[in-house]
Amino acid sequence: MRSLNLPQWARPAWTRLAAVGLAAACVMAAPAHAQDDKMQPVPIPAQPNAIDLGTGPLPGATAPESWHRQYGSLFARNVTVATLTPFLPDPAKATGAAVIVTPGGGFRTLSMDNEGYDVARALADKGVAAFVIKYRLNQTPADMAGFERSMAEMFSATAARPPRPSPQAAIAGLAPQLADSRAAFALVRKRAAEWHVDPDRIGMLGFSAGAMLTLATTLAGEDAKPAFIGLIYGPLAPVTVPADAPPMFVALAADDPFFANSGFGLIDSWKAAKRPVEFHLYEQGGHGFGMYPKTTTSTGWFDAYVRWLGMHGLLKRAH
Repeated sequence: MRSLNLPQWARPAWTRLAAVGLAAACVMAAPAHAQDDKMQPVPIPAQPNAIDLGTGPLPGATAPESWHRQYGSLFARNVTVATLTPFLPDPAKATGAAVIVTPGGGFRTLSMDNEGYDVARALADKGVAAFVIKYRLNQTPADMAGFERSMAEMFSATAARPPRPSPQAAIAGLAPQLADSRAAFALVRKRAAEWHVDPDRIGMLGFSAGAMLTLATTLAGEDAKPAFIGLIYGPLAPVTVPADAPPMFVALAADDPFFANSGFGLIDSWKAAKRPVEFHLYEQGGHGFGMYPKTTTSTGWFDAYVRWLGMHGLLKRAH
């Protein structure tokens, strides 16, 4: 495996991001008109098209998967078995391109609607096959009250900050998620003919923690090898860029409280390596805007992303 040379964010900063990531997905992302801000537990929805990725149950997990609704959107947590849900385009408009959609939520929860299903439906409407990965998560208390308390404790200014581990420990910390990501690519390539997907045109699009997983999957240099990547409000720390790094699309709001004030080293890294990169810095939008309709120009990120796909020939039917 290629040395990851992962930046500081990839060291279980997700222990810290578990707190800020949930706020990102649940608070900063809320549409301006939303009134239903309280987390409401809901039964696990039927997911008839979800396919078990075969990576097995999360080691040591004791809390079962559960879902809740907030701001009109569904969130999953305590995911212990990874799945992939296909959203296939009308065959008449299918281009052969595909995207593995990777929701965020601080590795403690997944924004399944705003950063998953809604994105996948929009891509399928453009002729791009989309696959929402529900990857395994770090465990949280099983009951909602305990979950909310645990998040409040992490937000507390007195919460202890963990020591910085070595890069090797960081890689081990992402092992379940990276295994899920690699399995997702393997599954889509295995069933490419059935799903009318070009196995050489499978990309990955991630949001917040999902953007971290997207970048880590790209830098790992193993069998996943996304053909193109999109990072939506993820960290922008510099990295060592592989010589064969794929084209990268990045979108971030200038008022993002987590990732807008640490420079744009990732963009500089891609440029220095002479790899294709497009960067949209929106004046407003906060963190976690996703597919929520907002009055800020950040709402236009999806249209810009689709134009970028078209510029790279990914909206043309493969022959």
